[in-house]
Amino acid sequence: MNLKETPIKEIYDKGVRTIKEEYDLDILVFATGYDGMTGPLFKIDIRGRDGLSLKDKWDDGASTRTYLGLMTAGFPNFFMITGPESPSVLSNMPLCIEQHVDWIIDCINYLEENRFDVIEAKREAEDRWSQHCREIAESTLYTKTDSWYTGANIEGKPRRFLIYLPGIGPYRKICNDVANNNYKGFHLLNMSEKTIH
Repeated sequence: MNLKETPIKEIYDKGVRTIKEEYDLDILVFATGYDGMTGPLFKIDIRGRDGLSLKDKWDDGASTRTYLGLMTAGFPNFFMITGPESPSVLSNMPLCIEQHVDWIIDCINYLEENRFDVIEAKREAEDRWSQHCREIAESTLYTKTDSWYTGANIEGKPRRFLIYLPGIGPYRKICNDVANNNYKGFHLLNMSEKTIH
C-alpha cells in the first residue's frame, strides 16, 4: 500500500480504511515523525564554545560533522553515544552502545591518568571523518531513496545520510587505533598547567 497514492481515510475499530480499501488489523503502531540522528540532539539546547548551539553549528542538520560520531569540534568534553556518523542504527544497537561507552570510559580514564581536563575533536579530523562517511554512503543506494535514514520523513529537514556504513567491526578498530595513538585527532588540554597535547 502506498499512502501517497491511497491515503488513510480513517482508523476504525477493526483497522484502517484508505480511500480505496479496508485493512483489518490486530495491532496498529503509530511511527510517524521519527527524527533520526540529529533530532534528539536538537531537542536539547547543547552549547559549545562561545555559546554556539549544536543546532547552529550543524546548520539545522545541513552540515552535520563529527569525529568518529563521538565528538564534534567546538564542543569540549561533549561525548555522543551512537551519534551521527557512527555505525549506530545500521548496527546491533546494544553492541554499538557498549562499544561507545567502553571507549568513552577508557578515554576519561586516560584523561584523568594524564592530568588532562579537556578533550575536543580537532576540526581537521572532523572534516576528514565526515568526508570519509559521505564518500562511503554515496557509493551505495542508501542516499538515493527517501527514508528516515536521509531525513525524508521530516518536512524541511536537510537531506543527509549520517551513518558510518562499514559496520561496528571496522569502526571499533578505527576507534581503538585513535585511542592507542594517544587520541589522535583530538586536542587534549590541562587547564591548570595550560598544556596541550
